[in-house]
Amino acid sequence: MSRRRRYSDDEDEGHGAKRRRTSEPLEIEDRLESLITRVGEKSTSSLESNLEGLASVLEADLPNYKAKILKILVDCAVQLPEKLSVYTTLVGLLNARNYNFGGEFVDAMVKRFKDSLKENKFEEGRVIVNFLADLVNCHVIAAPSLLAWYEAFVNVTLEDDIPQVRPDWFVYATLSTLPWVARELYEKKEAEMERLLTNIDAYISKRQKLHVPILRVWSSDIPHPQEEYLDCLWAQIKKMRMDKWQERQIVRPYLAFDNILCEALQHNLPPYNAPPHADDSAYPMPTVVFRMFDYTDAPEGPVMPGHHSVDRYLIEENLRRIIDTYAVDRKECAAQLLNYPFKNKIPLNYHIVEVVYGQLFQLPFAPHVDVFYTTLLIELCKLQPSSLPQVLAQATEMLYERIDTMNIACVDRLVNWFSHHLSNFQFRWSWDDWVPCVELDSSLYKPKFVQEVLGKCVRMSYHQRIIETVPDTYGPLLPHEPNHIYKYEQEGAGSLPGTVAAHQLIASIKAKSEPEELINILKDLPNPKKDDDGEAAFNPLKIDVFVQTVLHLGCKSFSHAFSALAKFHAIFRELAEEEEAQIHILRTMYDVWKKHPQMMFVLVDKMLRTQIVNCSAVANWLFSHDMSQDFTRLYVWEIMHSTIRKMNKHVEKVGSVTFHSVNLNPCLILPYIVVLSSRYMYVMTCLLHAFTSKLIALLSENCHTTDALLSHY
Repeated sequence: MSRRRRYSDDEDEGHGAKRRRTSEPLEIEDRLESLITRVGEKSTSSLESNLEGLASVLEADLPNYKAKILKILVDCAVQLPEKLSVYTTLVGLLNARNYNFGGEFVDAMVKRFKDSLKENKFEEGRVIVNFLADLVNCHVIAAPSLLAWYEAFVNVTLEDDIPQVRPDWFVYATLSTLPWVARELYEKKEAEMERLLTNIDAYISKRQKLHVPILRVWSSDIPHPQEEYLDCLWAQIKKMRMDKWQERQIVRPYLAFDNILCEALQHNLPPYNAPPHADDSAYPMPTVVFRMFDYTDAPEGPVMPGHHSVDRYLIEENLRRIIDTYAVDRKECAAQLLNYPFKNKIPLNYHIVEVVYGQLFQLPFAPHVDVFYTTLLIELCKLQPSSLPQVLAQATEMLYERIDTMNIACVDRLVNWFSHHLSNFQFRWSWDDWVPCVELDSSLYKPKFVQEVLGKCVRMSYHQRIIETVPDTYGPLLPHEPNHIYKYEQEGAGSLPGTVAAHQLIASIKAKSEPEELINILKDLPNPKKDDDGEAAFNPLKIDVFVQTVLHLGCKSFSHAFSALAKFHAIFRELAEEEEAQIHILRTMYDVWKKHPQMMFVLVDKMLRTQIVNCSAVANWLFSHDMSQDFTRLYVWEIMHSTIRKMNKHVEKVGSVTFHSVNLNPCLILPYIVVLSSRYMYVMTCLLHAFTSKLIALLSENCHTTDALLSHY
C-alpha cells in the first residue's frame, strides 16, 4: 500500500473520531431538550417522580451543558405556558440543588422579559411575569421583590400623556398573575398587597371605556353581560379576595416538594422600571369578554363556575393558551383541549365551545385565521362524537336566537363557519326548526342569516344538492341557480343596440381573430353618452357589448373566465382608461353574473390584480345607487374588504400609511345610509361595519386608544 494511501486511511480514521466527538454532545443536547420539553406529558410514572428524576439528570449535566439547559428552560417557560407550574417546580428543584444556577435562570428570564417588551411581544411578556410569580411559590424568588415589580407596574398608571392601553397592559399583567401567587403574598406582605389593590382599584374606576360598544359581540346584555376584559378580571380578583384567595384550577406540583423547596435560598428580582412609552409601541388591543353559557345551560354533570369566579378566568385562560400553543396542528390542539387537567370537575365541552367561539368572534380580528376554528371544532366533534356535537348544536341555536343583537362582523364569521361546518357533515341540520324565519321580513337578521348560509353552502357543494337538502318551504331564501345572463341572446335581444356587434364579436373570437379586428367591430358602435359637441368620456355601449360577450364565452368555469380576462387584457385596459369606464365594466359584470356572487367576487379580485379596474372604482361601484338593492348582501362587503386590504398593501408598499384607503366621497355615501336604514335595519349595521373595522384597526396600529382615535378625527 502506498504512503499516500496509508495517509488517506489515517485521515479518514481521524475524521471519523472527530465526527463521533462532535456528534456526541449534540446527541446529549437533543436528549436534554426532549426530556425537558416532554416532562408533564402522559407517563406511567407520577409527575412528581418524573420531575425529581429530571432534576437529578439536569444537575449532573450542568457543569458541561449549563448554557443549553438554561436556553431550553427559558424557551419552555415562554412557549409552553400551559405547563407553567411544571417548569416552575423543576426550576425550584434545581435551585434547591444549585443556587447559582437558580440565579442565572432568574436573570435570563428578566432579560427575556425586557427583550419581549422592546419587541412588542406583550403576550410573551405577560407569560414571563406569570412564571416569575409562580417561582415565588417554589421559593426561588423572594416575595418582596415581586411586590416591588408589581408596584412598578401599577406606577405606570400615574404617567402623563400616554395611551390608555399602556397602563392597561401593566395592570392586566399584574392582575392575571394574582391567582397563582396572591395567597402567598397576602400571608407575607398583607399591608403591601392592600396598598397595591387599592391603587389598582383607583385606576380601574377612572378608566375610559369608549371602546366597549364597538368591541361587543352583542349589543344587549341579556341574558349574559358583555364585560370589558379588565373590569371583568378585576371583579374576579375581588371575588377571589372575598373567598380568601381560593381557586381550584391551578396544578401545583411543587406542593409535593415543599419540604425540599422551603429550605432553598431565594433570589431577589432586580429593581424594575417600566421602559418609557415609544411611538412605535404596539400594545395589545382591549377586548370584551365573550359569554354565552352559565350554569343553567349545562344542567347535567359538574357545575359551570360563575361569571365572576376566578376559576372561570383560569379555565378560559388555560384553554386559550392551549389553542395558541397548538394552533399549527388542529389535531394535537383538539387532543390537548380534551385532556385538560380538571376535565372531570367542570363541563369541559361547554367551556371549549365558548372559548373557541369567543376567539372566532373577537373584534376587530380573530387571533387566528377563521378556517382554523372550523377545522378545530370538526376535530373536537370527531374525538367526542357522543357529547360535543350536541353542545355545539345547542350553542349554534343560541347564536341564531340572539342574532338580532349580534355585531354584523360576527354574523359574517358565523355564516362562514356554519356553512363550512355543514359541508363536512353532509349539510345535516334541524332545518325544520328555522322554517318560521321564512315568514319574517326579508330585511331582518334571521332570514338574512339563513339566506347567506344557504348561499355559502352552494359554494361548498352545488346548487341542486342544497335544494334537495332543505325543506321546500325555504323557497324564498334559496339562492338562485348560479347561471350567467347574456342579454344579447335573451328573448327580445334583437331590438337591443349592439346585438349585431355582439354576434360579430363572438364569431371573430371563435375564429381567433387579432385584437385589432375586435376593436374595429366595436369602434362603429354609437355612443349614447355623446353630447352636442360630439365629445364623450367613454362609450358605455362599447363596454357593454365587449364585457358581456367575453364573460359569456368564459362562463364555463373560473378558469375559463380568467383566461378570457387574460387573453383580452389589452382591450380591457384600453376601454377602462377612466374611472367612470371602470365602474361601467363592473356594472356590466354584475348584469352578467348577478346570480353568482362567488363569480363576481373572484372576477373583481382578478380585475384588481390585473389592473383592469382600480380600488376606488370598485368602492364607488359598490356604494352606487345601482347596487343599493344588494347593500345587505354579505358578498358586497366581502368584495369591499378585499379591496381595502389590497389598497392597504399598495399603500404600505409605496411607503406611506393612510386611513383613506379608497377614494370614497362620504357626502355621496351618507344619503344611501340614511335613506336605506329607514327601510332596512340590516343596512345601517352593514355600512357602519366596513368603516368600524377600519377604525378599530387604526386604533390598534396607530392610535392605541379611543381617545386618540377620536381626536384624530
